[in-house]
Amino acid sequence: MTSPARPAVPAPPARQHRATGRRTTSPTTLAVDLGSCTIGVWAARRGTVSGPCGDTSASVGSLVRRGRVVDIDGCITLLSQLARQYPEPVPPGGVVVACRPVLATDADQDGTRRVLDAVFAPTRLLFIDTVRAAAIGSGAHAGTLLVVDVGAELTEVALLQDGRVIAARRTEIGTRDVKRGATVDLISDNVLRHVDDLRAGSDALDLRAAGARGVLLVGDGALYPGLAPAISGMLRVRVHRAAAPRTAALNGAGLAAMSLLRHPAVA
Repeated sequence: MTSPARPAVPAPPARQHRATGRRTTSPTTLAVDLGSCTIGVWAARRGTVSGPCGDTSASVGSLVRRGRVVDIDGCITLLSQLARQYPEPVPPGGVVVACRPVLATDADQDGTRRVLDAVFAPTRLLFIDTVRAAAIGSGAHAGTLLVVDVGAELTEVALLQDGRVIAARRTEIGTRDVKRGATVDLISDNVLRHVDDLRAGSDALDLRAAGARGVLLVGDGALYPGLAPAISGMLRVRVHRAAAPRTAALNGAGLAAMSLLRHPAVA
């Protein structure tokens, strides 16, 4: 016996979109590192994209010099191009955590803020010291830690306590200067001078504890031939290279951004 046919159930109406036809997307979480050699972007569920931000053989033409944005329009253009490399568009209104060199000034941060506002229009923008982000990205932020970040044009030395920077120094010299006539020993001498300054301060006991643990070396300098042994010899401590020294700060900023998303009250 044949059962009577059931009445057809109408399909649910198609979701209406605005006249522009754009797909509705939710805000995302981003981390950005505007380095003197490379600009990098990390986006939740999208991964990392990066690109060179200027001439690696000369300061002329570079978008970022000594950790400071000097060409805002150029940075906006490059960052926009990088963001368009993602298969899915990066919607505005997200949460952005941006790396900044230790001891950055308000003017330095303002230049970075203008770039990020123009490209991502974040609803929330927070800055994180590069040395702190690198410690997080290396999984070494707990306890007392001495971080040496040798980048393309900056050398930063910082003492951290449970991921918080309690003392820091920096010099405008990096691996790019070696190609212009500076030496590895000159960079090592600057690191030693900064550590001696920290030893003379009120955080000498914390520095001694950090020295017993060893130095975390990050940045381009961690892969530069001879630099790690030179720093180790100068300081007479073990030097540990981060597993991914060039991206440790960006990865750490991404982890910080995700933590901020989960715990928005903590920042």
